[in-house]
Amino acid sequence: MRFASIVIGAVMALTLVGCGGSEQATGSAAAQAPAKVFKWKLVTTWPKNFPGLGVAPETFADLVNRMSNGRLQVKVYAGNELVPPFEVFDTVSSGTAEMGHGASYYWRGKSQATAFFTAVPFGLTAAEMNGWLYHGDGLALWRELYSPFNLIPFPGGNTGVQMAGWFNREINSVDDIKGLKMRIPGLAGEVWDRVGGIAVSMPGSEIYTSMQTGVIDATEWVSPYNDLALGLHQVAKYYYYPGWQEPGPSLEFIVNQQAWESLPPDLQAIVEAATRYVNQDMHDEYTAGNNRSLQTLVNEHGVQLRRLPDDVLIALKKATDDVLNEMAAEDEFVRRIRDSVDQFRAQAQDYGHISEKAYMDMRENVYAN
Repeated sequence: MRFASIVIGAVMALTLVGCGGSEQATGSAAAQAPAKVFKWKLVTTWPKNFPGLGVAPETFADLVNRMSNGRLQVKVYAGNELVPPFEVFDTVSSGTAEMGHGASYYWRGKSQATAFFTAVPFGLTAAEMNGWLYHGDGLALWRELYSPFNLIPFPGGNTGVQMAGWFNREINSVDDIKGLKMRIPGLAGEVWDRVGGIAVSMPGSEIYTSMQTGVIDATEWVSPYNDLALGLHQVAKYYYYPGWQEPGPSLEFIVNQQAWESLPPDLQAIVEAATRYVNQDMHDEYTAGNNRSLQTLVNEHGVQLRRLPDDVLIALKKATDDVLNEMAAEDEFVRRIRDSVDQFRAQAQDYGHISEKAYMDMRENVYAN
């Protein structure tokens, strides 16, 4: 939490500096006037205190309360505590809650372009996604998309490369996907349908029972850290990688436009700083948690770890291209987003070959010898 302490100190220092001159100008009576307290509701799509995903909004609320010295108090409601998980978008858009936390690809019913701000199959990694959002066109495009819905989005966490998912039968070829019912949301769900599977969308709270009762045959959820916590090793035998469908999924905080505009500038800065902290902290948490959890799944629970065959991955990539081409042809905004993502990915990939990939290959060879 050292970084959090630095953020808190910096924001509070700026707040004190900004208030210093006004105290002398307005006199002691004004200085003693109580500061306005804002109380916000934050609704989420996640189970209560679920590792990583569910903890992130709680961390955000705690940081905001401390940095604002209690002037902005955020109460977090897990999925189904105040509203169902898939009603978060509308709840914040209408102002019933001031803020939400979830994943943008849940809102494809509003616009098919929303999926790009969580994950595009075979797309950007977590580091690349953050680079595109914060220092490319990503965040500006995202806010342009959400503006008609009375919402302001902020990056709200990233799990890193996910797993391809849990299956109750082996996948040795594309034929093994035919008719296989899989919980898989977003653009990846449409891709899954194209290769002969049956995509099913449901919140995380329903996955375990649906696998256990045979409502679905397979599921992608997140990665070892969350999958172990959800107990998916108890309802499926085979655990596949790589996570073609979500290589760097970005989560989101969404804020109601009027609620945002009601905040003074210093509290807006606190919200921005806290979302930025949570966005990075989640990725750090998953990096540590996935390492430990994978060992537990394999060594203690006997999970069979498998790699998807190359012909399956090639078929999924071809179907992804078909889906994206059709979306871009139908929707000008989708085309703009896709062009921006493709340009950023190409640049990042060029450097990635001689940086992260080259280093990882070198390290593996050195340790092997």
